[in-house]
Amino acid sequence: MALMILGVLVSGSGTNLQAILDAIAGRRLDARVAVVVSNVPGASALARARAAGVDAVAIDHKAYADRRAFDAAVVEVLRARGVEVVVLAGFMRLVTDVLLDAFPMKVVNVHPALLPAFPGVRAQRQALEYGARVTGCTVHFVDGGTDTGPIIAQAAVAVRQDDDEASLSVRVVAREHELLPQVLQWMAEGRVTVEAPGGGGRPTVRVRGVVTAVAVQE
Repeated sequence: MALMILGVLVSGSGTNLQAILDAIAGRRLDARVAVVVSNVPGASALARARAAGVDAVAIDHKAYADRRAFDAAVVEVLRARGVEVVVLAGFMRLVTDVLLDAFPMKVVNVHPALLPAFPGVRAQRQALEYGARVTGCTVHFVDGGTDTGPIIAQAAVAVRQDDDEASLSVRVVAREHELLPQVLQWMAEGRVTVEAPGGGGRPTVRVRGVVTAVAVQE
């Protein structure tokens, strides 16, 4: 089976990138990371990529007039390396139609909440302030909204009474590290399809041969 070619976009430390690289090294993910791109030139994720022998490119968003111009530069790098699927792994930028049209329903994001609950930033803080008893993480395709794209899979995490934002984040991120490589493997196996309904409704994601119910992790 041919390896799925990934491009990973990052802004920070790159722990989800590392989870992808570890899954590939452990033969749990039939993919190859062709390039890692960061909008932050000093991001630790770039060093992680280079340590794994992966091409790492910094594209400083401050050098571009607007988001669409920045995304055009990113698309050029991704296409030059034959990227098939783009993964937003802690990428702290809103993407535009320039990127989404270049890779239609091939841009995947991991979000630290059970969408549609708590979209946007500081999702764990939102969950605590709301008084949620269960939160988790979501892997979804990206569309033009903020964390509104079709959901592929979710993993749940119980909120403990003594949790603060930091302690809850540790457990949610650990689930992200499990879920994201698993979803990418389903994609590599051709098990993930997007069905476009008639009448302009929302697309639906189907994952062949996968039970969608996920137990809550304490």
